[in-house]
Amino acid sequence: MKNLLLLFITGCFTVNLCYAQPGKTEITRWQDDKKGAVSITWDDGSINQFKVALPLLNSFKFPATFFIITGQIPGSKYHGKFIGRPVQDIIKETATIPTNKNNLFERASAASYLGLIGPMDYYYNAGSLVDAGKTDEAIKLIDELYSKVRNNQFKPGIQHNPEYIDAHGTTWDEIRKYAAQGHEFASHMITHPRLAILDEPNMLYELTKSREDILNQLGAGYTFSGEGPFGTENERVMSYAHKVYPALRNRMPEPWLKEITRSNKDNPGNTDKQYIQFQRGATTKTPMPMMKAWVDTTANKNNTWLVLTIHGVDGIGWEALSHQQLNEYFAYIKNLESKLWVATFGDVTRYMRERQNAKVKVTNNGSITVTLSHTLNKAMYNIPLTLKTYIPANWKTVKVTQGGFTQTLKPITVLGKASPYIIYRAKPNKTAIVLKGV
Repeated sequence: MKNLLLLFITGCFTVNLCYAQPGKTEITRWQDDKKGAVSITWDDGSINQFKVALPLLNSFKFPATFFIITGQIPGSKYHGKFIGRPVQDIIKETATIPTNKNNLFERASAASYLGLIGPMDYYYNAGSLVDAGKTDEAIKLIDELYSKVRNNQFKPGIQHNPEYIDAHGTTWDEIRKYAAQGHEFASHMITHPRLAILDEPNMLYELTKSREDILNQLGAGYTFSGEGPFGTENERVMSYAHKVYPALRNRMPEPWLKEITRSNKDNPGNTDKQYIQFQRGATTKTPMPMMKAWVDTTANKNNTWLVLTIHGVDGIGWEALSHQQLNEYFAYIKNLESKLWVATFGDVTRYMRERQNAKVKVTNNGSITVTLSHTLNKAMYNIPLTLKTYIPANWKTVKVTQGGFTQTLKPITVLGKASPYIIYRAKPNKTAIVLKGV
């Protein structure tokens, strides 16, 4: 009686055999119908990322995303500068007008460009406080800074932050070569600033001029992704940054995406959303078993995108991992590649958004014709989607044609299910895809 009830509920009246209508087509959640996605991302662009880590990535055939500090690269047009009034006018004003919420951002923006050694440290610490929602404490810190400036307590000189210094050593010519190998290069701003404490002109300068240098050096395809330094989630920053970069690793609010950012200690759980972005930062304090557990979680679910964030390599850069650790970790990911789609941050973003906005139309007249389209910007969103199409049981092989490209595939039959299907990639907004039994 239970079996009969189950068959009635499922609509399957032949024991254990449920037939999907030939031609039924769906877009798989991940490219090539993998169980999950992994993006290996790097912050700052320190030299050993390219000398040591990138050859390792290539040996495993893993594309990665490098968020680079553009202002220090030879040939960049835009470098760190203060946009605003003469700094001497600002210093003079601080003697009579205390720092407050109305002038905090201007004073903080000028702090790194006073020609002194030391104010940058105050600026970075104050920015951290603003990111943490402690604006009153940041105000006190900036007041203290300018009091010391007026009392000549800093030595003259030019100061750069450690991330900016560690990023020296590569060139745009080398970056173009690495990009041609399949890696994504994206903005980490001009100077690695604390965006949350910058005023509007200086924040926009960092956001837009870094993008402009990448556009001029690499082309429009590399202006898709960005990362505000320190993983800032400041809502004011995000309101500006999302207008410049379509994909931000900091935050990517979508109704169909559950975000677990680096600052969130949660693990992926149950959700009614289509996707989970699971960001984790690999540091010297992260045990290798924990790093591997992130990968296992992704491989054993069906909706999780693991976004790894790595900084230094072999002693250069923040929280530098050794090449031995990286090799062990990448090998672990490689062993699960049958379940994991390893792709750049930009490509995974494109795939998810295309899938969420795509339409599939099917006609079945002996052969099966599939039309795939989406409504997004076609120049920006152009990654192939993976389709799963059910076919007649008597098709032994299937010829799939789109435009001038043809491939012949063997049907897949899952034990206990009668309807065979094929998995294949197709380009949206192009010619129709035609499937014929051979």
